[in-house]
Amino acid sequence: MSDLEPDSQLRLDGVENARFLLDRWTESLAQVLESMTDQRPDVRWEPVSGPLSEVGAGQDYLWWEQPFPMDPQAIVWVGAPRPAWEYAGTLTLKAAGLETVELTEAKNTWFEILGQSLAVMARSIGSLLHREVNAENGGERPADKSVTQWASVAMKFDAPEALAASAPLLLSLSPKLLALITAPPAEPEPAAQAPAPKTAPAVENKVPANSRTMDLLLDVDLPVSISFGKALLPMKEVLKLTTGSIVELNRGLNEPVEVLVNHCLIARGEVVVVEGNYAIRILEIASRQDRLRSLR
Repeated sequence: MSDLEPDSQLRLDGVENARFLLDRWTESLAQVLESMTDQRPDVRWEPVSGPLSEVGAGQDYLWWEQPFPMDPQAIVWVGAPRPAWEYAGTLTLKAAGLETVELTEAKNTWFEILGQSLAVMARSIGSLLHREVNAENGGERPADKSVTQWASVAMKFDAPEALAASAPLLLSLSPKLLALITAPPAEPEPAAQAPAPKTAPAVENKVPANSRTMDLLLDVDLPVSISFGKALLPMKEVLKLTTGSIVELNRGLNEPVEVLVNHCLIARGEVVVVEGNYAIRILEIASRQDRLRSLR
């Protein structure tokens, strides 16, 4: 992508909304890795300036170009040194039960991790622009050679063997995206008696690339159920149940309900109504420990 504008020279830490996006993205990257590996890395960013040949320090980067639908030139580039993406991908697959991990599998798994975190960035951009924004399908393309403003992102795990994987990631916002978030449109005034939306806004978690193991599973149908609570009753109480009986559940009125996929807890949310039908708005994704406990 070329035709860079003067805004490309703005330091990322000099734009409040850019700091907001990067803070949210680094937090989401840590959360995604924690949910997949049961290890939460310390992910932090700092601004660096200069051409890639200088800030890259000779690293071999695996690049991902992530476009957003507002404008063809609204793009984020993320480059990961091989030790970083290989460690993160391998750690994730081993946490899922694989004993040996091929390099291609680790690479594609890194793209899956990156895709989930960039989906959060898309929603953050949407909150700034007051519109729904999704992460479109991206590709393995390096950042524009004219880019000189970067976020250097340190991703540090506690494990001693992770020291070799501590080389920072590089992230850059395209000039067009930086311009859009620097001066976002004002939030529109709510219209009087505005009609309710016909459908609940859908949140898409675009995955840039799928590993071979994921490709085998993506078309599998899984039952999704919502648990409002549970109760234990002695048999004599069960036999007394009849029309009008009330069974008290173990969940309070204001507590989130559980979203179960194939009887495994994956998220918690709140009940909403969409066109007369019940629906669930996801509030949090269950941790790996919670998911494992739900399988017992």
